[in-house]
Amino acid sequence: MSARIHARYFVETPCDLEHAAQVMAGEQSSGTFTRLASETDALRTAHGARVESIQHLEVVDRPSLPMRADLTPTVRHGYQRALVELSWPLENFGPSLLNLVSTVAGNLFELKEFSGLRLLDLELPPAFADAYPGPQFGTAGTRRLSGVELGPLIGTIIKPSVGLTPEQTAEMVEQLIEGGIDFIKDDELQANGPHSPLKARVDAIMPLINAHAERTGKKVMYAFNISGDIDEMRAHHDYVVAAGGTCVMVAINSVGLAGVAQLRRHCQVALHGHRAGWGLYSRSPHIGIGFAAYHKLWRLAGVDHIHVNGLRNKFSEEDDSVIASAQACQAPLFGASAPDYTVMPVFSSGQSAVQVADTHAALGNSDLIYCCGGGIMAHPGGIAGGVASLRQAWEAAAAGIAPEIYSRDHIELAQAMETFR
Repeated sequence: MSARIHARYFVETPCDLEHAAQVMAGEQSSGTFTRLASETDALRTAHGARVESIQHLEVVDRPSLPMRADLTPTVRHGYQRALVELSWPLENFGPSLLNLVSTVAGNLFELKEFSGLRLLDLELPPAFADAYPGPQFGTAGTRRLSGVELGPLIGTIIKPSVGLTPEQTAEMVEQLIEGGIDFIKDDELQANGPHSPLKARVDAIMPLINAHAERTGKKVMYAFNISGDIDEMRAHHDYVVAAGGTCVMVAINSVGLAGVAQLRRHCQVALHGHRAGWGLYSRSPHIGIGFAAYHKLWRLAGVDHIHVNGLRNKFSEEDDSVIASAQACQAPLFGASAPDYTVMPVFSSGQSAVQVADTHAALGNSDLIYCCGGGIMAHPGGIAGGVASLRQAWEAAAAGIAPEIYSRDHIELAQAMETFR
């Protein structure tokens, strides 16, 4: 039997559910709005998408998404919700991420039969592992590059996001390095703007990182934002590598799958994936793409790290969604005989020492990058106090000691618990 791609969806429709599912399958494979003479039974059997299963859920009175005005008056029995699984033969488009997306997340979002439709998950055959190298470093490689063998990488983001000169950025980096940070990243808004060109930032920052590494043996990982056109990204990657850098960052939704895949094949350092724009896919439960499907695309394309938000964050994402996303990043993508393609989840957004115990308890490990802005910068003990408070919080969590108890003998953690509670 030929290999197949499976996709699982949430749907909502005022139409007969079996008919609506067949419309999905036809639209995204061999069919169109009417049967063609050239769409033979043999062609449909070989190339048509199959409806593998339909699981009925509840019926609601109103559509979750706007529908055409000429369609809504025909509704008599409410809007049926369901979980639908479709499959496609790999022969339709081969192990191509770009054509995969056009198939499983293409025109079907616009189909008039649906008042809700969301891609939840994907199951891909091993041919994709043969076609895409996936993460080059992942968790183990990131630990090796950063010199952090145990515990999370304690990190932060350069703030203000924009407006700082390269020299001002370097001054902040110097304070962070001296404060004991493991990981620093550019904000996704700061790439190669006229007020802070990428090469000028590299020239100002890397001598500080290299000098610290010479003194201490530890090289802080700095994720330089090289998002741009493909040729520009390659050139900026090379500039970072030549200066001794160990990480580059791209805004994956802006650069696209082709951009990330091309960069991965050229890349010599860790590739940090920022999912700026994630809310466009995730905010509504009735349309878009779930992280379970979304992150598999970027893991295959080759990122080593990907953002998952954080507990009690400043955005709309719920805590259970954050943890599920982080767990997904750490789960093997293919079977035991294939590369696991695991990546390091990046926690950020309003994080401090206060969320550490709950994060560790929910995730069950510390294989992550834990980025804190105000949780470091606004600590009463300054940057060094903020970094120390985070290390102490993770030490307590790993030892199974409540932070309230551990903080009795660790002043920086006590200060963080009081300040950010």
